[in-house]
Amino acid sequence: MVLCISSLIINLDNTILNVALPTLVRQLHASSSQLQWIVDSYAMVFAGLLFVGGSLADRLGRKRFFLIGLTVFAGGSIGAAFSGSVHLLIAGRAVMGAGAALTIPASLSIINDIFRDYAERARAIGAWAGTIGLGIAVGPIAGGLLLARFWWGSIFLVNVPIAIVGFVGALVFVPDSKNPTADRPDPIGAVLSVAGLGLLLWAIIEAPSHGWTSKVVAGVGAASLAVLGAFVGWEAHSHHPMLKLTFFADRRFSIAAAGECLGVFGLMGALFVQTQFLQFDLGFSPLQAGLRILPIAVTLVMSAALSPLCARVAGVKLTVAAGLAATAGGLWQVSAAARVGATYGDVVPGLVLLGLGAGLLLPTATNSVVGSVPQGDSGMGSASNAVALQVGGALGVAVVGSVMSTRYQDHMNAALAGRHVPGAAMHAIFGSLGGALVVAGGAGGATGALLARAARSAFMSGVEIAMLVGSGVALAGVLLILARLPSRRDQSY
Repeated sequence: MVLCISSLIINLDNTILNVALPTLVRQLHASSSQLQWIVDSYAMVFAGLLFVGGSLADRLGRKRFFLIGLTVFAGGSIGAAFSGSVHLLIAGRAVMGAGAALTIPASLSIINDIFRDYAERARAIGAWAGTIGLGIAVGPIAGGLLLARFWWGSIFLVNVPIAIVGFVGALVFVPDSKNPTADRPDPIGAVLSVAGLGLLLWAIIEAPSHGWTSKVVAGVGAASLAVLGAFVGWEAHSHHPMLKLTFFADRRFSIAAAGECLGVFGLMGALFVQTQFLQFDLGFSPLQAGLRILPIAVTLVMSAALSPLCARVAGVKLTVAAGLAATAGGLWQVSAAARVGATYGDVVPGLVLLGLGAGLLLPTATNSVVGSVPQGDSGMGSASNAVALQVGGALGVAVVGSVMSTRYQDHMNAALAGRHVPGAAMHAIFGSLGGALVVAGGAGGATGALLARAARSAFMSGVEIAMLVGSGVALAGVLLILARLPSRRDQSY
């Protein structure tokens, strides 16, 4: 139970942040691209350092790095809470990502080491992954309560007491373990992975502002592919690789990890969009919006608890495929409901399907990935699983957010064509729906009403196409799983 604190605190932080995004627009005047960076700076550092964290935990002690990670995460949370600008907040989130990169692989590899029996490990990992649902459930409500009573920095300070509880519990109850034959760290691989992923995310996030075909976006995108290619080449020839590419020969590892990545892509992209829809378009407060995310969380917790039984009866392949299919269906339903005048009730079926899909997918795929690597490399296996989740989530926010922003800006360009709008107001209007509504409120009268209506229409059009993209990605995951994941029923479940 102590180890589940790592999953709880990280997902609590993400969902608290999602419900606070509209507040950051108002308080820090953050644009849509800056919101994406606030979310993705955490995921980028997290994903880039996971393999380093996993290999160090295997070699120097998993409990030790679990404790160090919680300490760094708490420190980053304090820095984020008291940051006075968007750029300082992004930096604080990056420090939090570094702490998470030390904590998560250590916690999951400790579970893998303690629970050697396949069935017990499946149940333990199911509980660990099910804590994600608890974080999703508690996060939005806690965020809404905090934002109703305190300033926005409180959503990060709430991490500190949770980290302290986890730290003390781990000191007392968690045994230490390590693999003394583990390879030494791979700093070159770490630098290449962080740089490659960072350049890729920058190109995707900034594309709506600079243009998808602009020279700077194309150049940075090409550079990211070159750096990621160099990372793969380095890992293939290194005597102490951060990521053992031989693991990918086992389809229980590679295909299950790919399925997780594609499923979380849609889930995190949907959460990024839905909190803005609930607050900006429907006018809910942060607390009211948080309560309305509950269908995802409740369904996720319930389906995660049943996922080991589903995998044992139907097999890993069908369980993972069903999770991805439910995710695709949920995103499609939200897309179909995205129109001016849409109500919360219109999107509830999609939210329920998203929770069902994540609950079936995450525990089953995680057990497949972690269980396919040698016991001594459990830290690296755990890190690989976490990388799949973080890369999927980061790309989901980046791609879904960028697609939505591009469609929104295209519609606003058409709506404002031939009209004289001051530069500062134009920047706010094109920055986000929240900025446009602020300008509309200041203008007042018929002009303000027309601007607000045009902005809401443009935003909902962006939601429609963005959710369709997420649905298509999840559907591609279904096809991949059915074609490539081993079909035999795994008795470990």
